[in-house]
Amino acid sequence: MKVIVIGATGAVGKAVVEELGKRHEVVTVGASGGQYQVDFADIGSVRGLFATVGKVDAVVVTAGVLHFAPLTSFTPEQFYVGLNSKLMGQVNVALVAQEYLNDGGSITLTSGILADEPIRQGASATMVNAAIEGFARGAAIELPRGIRINVVSPTVLQESMDAYGAFFIGFEPVTASRAALSYARSVDGAQTGQVYRAL
Repeated sequence: MKVIVIGATGAVGKAVVEELGKRHEVVTVGASGGQYQVDFADIGSVRGLFATVGKVDAVVVTAGVLHFAPLTSFTPEQFYVGLNSKLMGQVNVALVAQEYLNDGGSITLTSGILADEPIRQGASATMVNAAIEGFARGAAIELPRGIRINVVSPTVLQESMDAYGAFFIGFEPVTASRAALSYARSVDGAQTGQVYRAL
């Protein structure tokens, strides 16, 4: 299969590229690195990417920015960071990918453990991750031509503990390579409308 991985230069993305690359042709996409670049918060940029790459069998998104801050100081603009990037960026990819996926193709998006396990300063992350999962469940019953859509919800990564460990006291981290197996399950499997918990 030919698979686009958007967010291919991040910790999860690199592991997903390595895992999927064992079996498939992987096209790597990043904000500034990879074979191609995209601003997935801009649907015009997403359309340009797919027009250049052409038909594919699967699309994986492991990208998205979130803002963490105490709720008492959160502003609407700070909420829009996650809404415009991690939520609508992934929705943009799903909308455009419909036109470029071969019959029976798949879309795999990324949420996160905070959809189920809120933490202090993580209200925006919980909101955005839950919304991604809701979108996928809704989209799964409407996608045409046997196209599937699933979400991977990783816990905090071992590789990210230096940066995020203070937010995730008591959480057991997983390696990026372990999380990548859930993406492989989505791409190579048969289910749709699922949330795979990478714990």
